[in-house]
Amino acid sequence: MPPRLSVETIFLREAEAPTLQGRLAAAIVRAILESRARPGTRLPSSRRLAEALGISRMTVTLVYQELVSQGYLTTAPRSGVAVAETVPHARLRPARRDGSQARNHAQQPDWQDWLSSHHMPRRVIRKPVDWSSYRYPFIYGQADPALFDHNAWRDCARRALGTRDFADLAADRYGADDPLLVDYICSNTLPRRGIHARPDEVLVTLGAQNALFLAVELLSRVDRLAVSEEPGYPDFAETLRRAQSPTTFLPVDEKGLNPADLPENTRLVIITPSHHIPTGVTMPLERRRDLMARASAQDFLIIEDDYDFEMSYLAPPAPALKSLDEDDRVIYLGSFSKSLFPGLRIGYMVAPAPLIAQARALRSIMLRHPPSHLQRITAYFLALGHYDAHIARLREALRGRREALEAALRDTGLRIAGAPVSGGSSVWIDGGAGIEASTLAEALREDSVLIEPGAVFFETPPAPCPFFRLGYGSISEADIPAGIQLIANRINTANVGRN
Repeated sequence: MPPRLSVETIFLREAEAPTLQGRLAAAIVRAILESRARPGTRLPSSRRLAEALGISRMTVTLVYQELVSQGYLTTAPRSGVAVAETVPHARLRPARRDGSQARNHAQQPDWQDWLSSHHMPRRVIRKPVDWSSYRYPFIYGQADPALFDHNAWRDCARRALGTRDFADLAADRYGADDPLLVDYICSNTLPRRGIHARPDEVLVTLGAQNALFLAVELLSRVDRLAVSEEPGYPDFAETLRRAQSPTTFLPVDEKGLNPADLPENTRLVIITPSHHIPTGVTMPLERRRDLMARASAQDFLIIEDDYDFEMSYLAPPAPALKSLDEDDRVIYLGSFSKSLFPGLRIGYMVAPAPLIAQARALRSIMLRHPPSHLQRITAYFLALGHYDAHIARLREALRGRREALEAALRDTGLRIAGAPVSGGSSVWIDGGAGIEASTLAEALREDSVLIEPGAVFFETPPAPCPFFRLGYGSISEADIPAGIQLIANRINTANVGRN
């Protein structure tokens, strides 16, 4: 008598698929793999499984047929449905025969020893994966699905995945990027920032993070002093730390980093001059020119992260630092992930051709190139005008949310310690003396409010650290006043408790 798969091992999980058939298929496959069912193991009849799960017998029958076509199941006359010989057993773990088969732990690798020269990052921005379930998510960098044209993106995806483009996208490019995307970046995106670049001066990356890693890996050395901002983007600090680069963190003021404070032996500067992270301040033109003059005189390079210049709806964005670069000293990093959606992970690096050639070679060791279909879909979305229309909608929505946020903050007395003058999608808040933002953030979760504590942006944070960032790209305009009031209430309660 062949073994049977118990009906109790098959249960549905809502998160596994959007449709009932998809959830049932996932449940059956999971039951087969987790129970290590061998070929020939019979499954419950369609009638019995339908009754047990409270679904229609037709749904079970259709799923069984689909799994037969995928090689998980097989059918036999008068025998019903059984696990097929072609089930992917490579994914199954062999069962232990008896206690003597237990793994000898003394022979396991000493992972602390193997990884002793690699340390986990000290400064990491952490955001709850369930952020969208909160009523008031003041979280920076997440997309608002209501503002995105899904039909236009699907149309671009159909074009990219069509027969005409398939052969091109299916090929291994051996390190080359999508020429349509590179052409649009060179002819449209960069000129908006006052930058002119040839295709051999552009590298498509897996977001600006990937571009930063490549640039630091190629340019930093133990005998080259790097300088970054304090407070500043944590990934700058961690990428330099991983490269064992000596680093100085210079404080920013209401005009950003002051070039006059740079040490004489500076060799690399990493900054966000247009919208400083996290305060949002913009480096004025005179400081930018001073920085470029010092770079030439002291022979150092600059990595410019221009992560959200498209979010300028209150005033035109200041020209990129790269637009003032006459000596090829600026490595420019940009991204479509912030303006479209963060899961896209499409960014780019603009630099002199010799550096791009080296970066392309380094990238190819990790990955040949970002997925070709994502590059092509993005290229169509840009070239067909959908991107410009999206940016127009996004700017208008952010303008309304910024106004609502500032009005709500005025009513509570909370102080904006920094905000992009041209727009942006976040503000930097000082919670006041004695407030610890991380403690405040934990308390606010009980109110379904999310904020970003500011200590992670400092190499040496103040204690207590009263600063926190409020993003307004992923919260509706209507919810902003109530969310701000809840923040103010918690701060007032904390102040009363101290008094």
